[in-house]
Amino acid sequence: MSTPRKQVILGAYLGGVNHHTAWWHPEAGSQIDFSSFEHTARTAERGKFDFFFLAEGLILRERAGQIFDQDIIGRPDTFGVLAAIAAVTEHLGLAGTINATFNEPYELARQFATLDHLSGGRAAWNVVTSFDAFTGQNFRRGGFLDQADRYVRAEETLNAVRALWDSWNADDIVADKATGRFLARPDAGSFAFQGEQFDIAGKFTVPRSPQGRPVILQAGVSPQGRDFAAANADAIFSPYGKLPEAADFYRDIKARAVAAGRSADDIKILPSASFVLGDTEADAIEKYHAIRNEQVTGQTALILLEQIWNRDLSGYDPEGPIPDIDPDPEAPPIIQGRAFLHQDRFGTVERLREVAEAKKLTLRETVIDQFERGPIVGTPARVAEQIDEFVGNDGSDGFILGSHLVPTGLDEFVDRVVPLLQDRGVLRTEYTGTTLRDNLGLPDLRSATDAVPVPGSASTG
Repeated sequence: MSTPRKQVILGAYLGGVNHHTAWWHPEAGSQIDFSSFEHTARTAERGKFDFFFLAEGLILRERAGQIFDQDIIGRPDTFGVLAAIAAVTEHLGLAGTINATFNEPYELARQFATLDHLSGGRAAWNVVTSFDAFTGQNFRRGGFLDQADRYVRAEETLNAVRALWDSWNADDIVADKATGRFLARPDAGSFAFQGEQFDIAGKFTVPRSPQGRPVILQAGVSPQGRDFAAANADAIFSPYGKLPEAADFYRDIKARAVAAGRSADDIKILPSASFVLGDTEADAIEKYHAIRNEQVTGQTALILLEQIWNRDLSGYDPEGPIPDIDPDPEAPPIIQGRAFLHQDRFGTVERLREVAEAKKLTLRETVIDQFERGPIVGTPARVAEQIDEFVGNDGSDGFILGSHLVPTGLDEFVDRVVPLLQDRGVLRTEYTGTTLRDNLGLPDLRSATDAVPVPGSASTG
């Protein structure tokens, strides 16, 4: 009897707030019009993808105090977009990135439980945190959270949300018209949760949703982030797109999950990736270089380096050498809203100079070389082979795929690569589950009594 092939999980994302999305391309559409979201979601479902993923942008990014156009500007509210997509799809999971730092557990629990009901069990929450005052200025509490405390709040927020979800049992609603009895117990929805961040109690208004608990997604690379994800997440975004480092990360997260009392199969590892297809390998490589050069203009290259140097580099020639000045980490941030606030600036600059010298690269060429996400490039057959081999060798459990072209970029992958993955027996030809948990092969949590215990929470009544 042959061993079943490891199945490939596929998520689709619509390009958002970054320079990788070619908004200036003649064929590019809007990042705000619902038609773009609908097209991408319908295409993903046609390709039997597991879920559609939305990133989040809570503030417009600035350079020297001014909004700049190297990034796509604007992102509609996640819940509104996903609820609308739920109405035009039937099977596709709906994953939204929502910040645990600036939102309250009751609101989060109600919003995701509602989305799970509206979609028939397809909701997922990508839990993210924030600690910078720049983003915090859009919220009442501002930048109140120390970096060291962000996972403390995130874990307590998630535990409180789970306590609210679990305050309803699957059989609490009787709705017996003959007897007039609606509830199986009078305290359905009662909850109480106390911790360092929250002290809340009351009645949760949304009955248990089709999945019991919506799927939890998370990203974490630091030891603290890995422990949080391994203990709490159903899937984690991997930053590694190449073996063997991806396989090392895979084994580490699975081992941490087991150490936290879970099964290794209870958490899925999913790197993000883009792709470039060609009729021949040479054609694919040529397209890839053209796209890469379009994405990193001279101005884009300078702005990306300014995030590291924390200096105005506009006077430097993008086709010249790497700047010979040192970073200025003590100055006010010239770029706000990016994730380079706490990196080793001097070490990064030294590495960039070494790469530029060794490869004889200009400033812009160095940025292209070092800021690369590493798309999957080749003929459709070769791309399908690479995905199958990567997942089969436990580099991941699948991929979250996107394109530089919104909203039609995913079409080519679905038309040309998906059938080849199906022929290999590693991608479904039809949906078999009724919920996102079903399709991802995650534990069924429809019954509150079967749910994973919430660490550190009080009784939910």
